[in-house]
Amino acid sequence: MQRSIPAVAAALGMALVLTACSGDTKEQAETTTTTPAVSGNLTVWVDETRINDFAEVIEKFKSDRNVTVEVVQKASGDIRTEFVQQVPTGEGPDVIIGANDWIGEFVTNGVVAPVALGDKAAQFSEGSISAFTYQGNTYGVPYAVESIALVRNNKLAQETPATFDELIAQGKELGSEFPVLIQQGAEGDAYHTYPLQTSFGAQVFKTDDTGAYTEELALGGEAGENWANYLEKLGKEGILDASIGGDQAKEAFSSGKSAYMVTGPWYANEFVKEGLDISILPVPSAGGEESRPFAGYQGAYISAKSQNAVLANDFVVNYLSTEEAADQIYASGGRIPALTASAAKITDEIAKGWADAAAAGLPQPGSAAMGVVWKFWGLTQLDIASGKADDPAAAWNTMITNIEDGIKNS
Repeated sequence: MQRSIPAVAAALGMALVLTACSGDTKEQAETTTTTPAVSGNLTVWVDETRINDFAEVIEKFKSDRNVTVEVVQKASGDIRTEFVQQVPTGEGPDVIIGANDWIGEFVTNGVVAPVALGDKAAQFSEGSISAFTYQGNTYGVPYAVESIALVRNNKLAQETPATFDELIAQGKELGSEFPVLIQQGAEGDAYHTYPLQTSFGAQVFKTDDTGAYTEELALGGEAGENWANYLEKLGKEGILDASIGGDQAKEAFSSGKSAYMVTGPWYANEFVKEGLDISILPVPSAGGEESRPFAGYQGAYISAKSQNAVLANDFVVNYLSTEEAADQIYASGGRIPALTASAAKITDEIAKGWADAAAAGLPQPGSAAMGVVWKFWGLTQLDIASGKADDPAAAWNTMITNIEDGIKNS
């Protein structure tokens, strides 16, 4: 998985394409060549998983522009819903920091404004711009890409098997309390099991000739049923457990109770700070095909009801598109920059591992239909793994029917 950073940057562009790079509108063809005169106040919403990334860059922006910026921390489980609810009333922030897969819901509800990146779009990986493009218009400016991977505690294991079954067997031979940790929680967690699912060939949506997702599910058929049967096996092996959520998995790995954890940089960065010697590796295949996690992009959206649209646009379009800002955000948060010039500077082996993981990933769909998918997906997987479903394949196919009906009625 060792590739040079220029190759990684190129791969991030080629492997993660959702749609055409940007819209055809005249506004998006224009480029801001000078910084506009800005003044007034700006309110930015950020959740607890991203707020540290932006602390220094926002302070620098305030100083450079001599403006006031209020940063409001929102709970990660609430920020998206509150934004959709408050913007139509004239409340809410001018800017919200979040994930690309929020875009479908935001555009459908009319709560975000298009942005005009113009020539600046070429400075970002193609996949990152595509991830914030919906129905031909760009609605956000990306700053980072992230995905999950296999994190190994090098003190407990030095070699990693090629298949997931062999990984489980190795974990048992090591005498670990947990052969491998994959967070689930009470509602399941399909995001963290997706690399294993894709190794069976069961992706979430089909794609069209351009590589863009359609809203036709690709979860069914023999591949999906094989994955469902494997979920049952993972439950019997004790790998998937509702009592192991993110916090529990993190604590167990930190305590040396497992040599492996499937997670992202948000926890891995903390492991490094704790002094653990870790490596970032691909998730071994369970179904014979390559394990491909979701690649998710982080970015900044402008509210459609912003009280200071000029200042919001300056921050999102002009300031966050600079190499200085991208470098600063990476230094603070450790997420791989979407700006290719900043990504090319990375030399840290752990960061390279995350870049490789994202390059091998599949774009996390931004369709509003994903809300229906998530509703049934994790719970069904947990029901199968816990033994509540007598027939894994039947339970899986019922889930698909429920998702299809939910999409039709949404």
